[in-house]
Amino acid sequence: MNEQQRLRRWHLALGDDESDLDERDRRLSAALSALYNPTQSGKRAGSLSASSPRVARWLGDIREFFPTSLVQIIQKDAFERLNLKALMLEPEFLATLEADVHLVADLISLRSAIPEKTRETARMVVQKVVDDLLRRLQHRTQETLRGALNRARRTRRPRHRDIDWGKTIGANLRHYQQEQQTVVPETLIGYSRSTRTQAMLEHVVLCVDQSGSMASSVVYSSIFAAVMASVPGMSTKLICFDTSVVDLTEELRDPVEVLFGVQLGGGTDINAALAYCEQKIEHPAKTHLVLITDLFEGGNAKAMIARVAALKQSGVNVIVLLALSDEGHPGYDARHAEQIAAMGCPVFACTPDKFPDLMAAALMRHDIHQWAASQEIAVVRGQAQ
Repeated sequence: MNEQQRLRRWHLALGDDESDLDERDRRLSAALSALYNPTQSGKRAGSLSASSPRVARWLGDIREFFPTSLVQIIQKDAFERLNLKALMLEPEFLATLEADVHLVADLISLRSAIPEKTRETARMVVQKVVDDLLRRLQHRTQETLRGALNRARRTRRPRHRDIDWGKTIGANLRHYQQEQQTVVPETLIGYSRSTRTQAMLEHVVLCVDQSGSMASSVVYSSIFAAVMASVPGMSTKLICFDTSVVDLTEELRDPVEVLFGVQLGGGTDINAALAYCEQKIEHPAKTHLVLITDLFEGGNAKAMIARVAALKQSGVNVIVLLALSDEGHPGYDARHAEQIAAMGCPVFACTPDKFPDLMAAALMRHDIHQWAASQEIAVVRGQAQ
C-alpha cells in the first residue's frame, strides 16, 4: 500500500479533512459520517436526520461502496446506534407515522430487515400511500391519456365533444355564409374512439433507476405505470434497474406488489437496462421510452450514450427524466445529460402533477421541448460529444 492510499484510508476513517478526496470518496465519507461521525467529546455518534442523507439514499450508497457482508454489519450498526431497529420492530409506532412517499421509499429500502410481525403493518403503510396517490393521480392520468390516444385517429363522423374545430373550419371555409358571418360545416373532422389492433397500440416503456438517490422517482413511476397499464389503446412496461434489471410489467395490476418488487440501492448500469428495453421493443415508431435516471452511469458510459443514439435513430421517442418527484432541482451527470440532449432527446426533471400532460404530449407526437417551455420547465441544452 503506497502513501497516498494510506492517507486516503485515514481520511475516510477519521472523517475530518476531505480536501484530498475525490467526489466518490467524499460520498463514501459522507455515508460513513452519517453513522460514525466523531463528536468533540471523542465519542462516536450519528444521525440520519433531515440534514443528512435519507435512509433510502444512505443505504443505496452503502450498498454501492461495500460488499454484502460489510453492508450487513453497517446496517446492523445503524439499527443499534440510531434506533432504526427499534423503529422497524414496533408495528404500533410504524402505524402512527405520517405516511408519505419518502416513508414508503425507506420501508422498501429496509424491507429485507423488517421482522415478520411488522411486515403486515409496513404493507398497510405502503398501501395507504398508494391508495392516496391513486386518488390524486388516477382519474386525471387516465382521462388525459385517453384523450391523447383518441386524438391520434381522425373520423368524419365525430361526436360533438370530439370535433377538431380548427381542422373542421379549415376544411369548410368555402361554405362561409356572408349574411350570417359564419361557416356552415358540410364535413365534420374529429377523433375516433375505436379500439386499435395490437400493432396500432402506443407502447410506453418506463425504464426506472432504482438506486437510492432515485427513491421517490421509483415510487411515483410505479404508480403511474400501474395507472397507464389500465388505459385501453396503450401497452405499458415497467423496467427497474440498478446493476441488474427487473421487469415488473406482470405486477402492474397491483402497485403495492410492484413496490415490494423494487430493490432500492446499489450501483447503476443504465446501458444494461437500455439493452434489455431494446430487446422488448417491437414497434419503434410507436414506442415511447421514458428513461428515469440521474444519468450517473456505473457501467459503460460510452456504450450507454451509443445505445440511446441507436434507439433514437430507430424511431423510438426517447425522453429522459432526471427525476419524477416533488423535490426541486435534482443532482445529475451534466455531461451525459448534454450529450443525450444533443441527439434531440428532451432531458429534464418533472413533478408528478406534470407527468400526465407530458405523456399526453408524447403520445400525440407534440414537440416535448415546446411543451416543457410552456410549463416553465428547464430543459438541458445539448452539447456534442
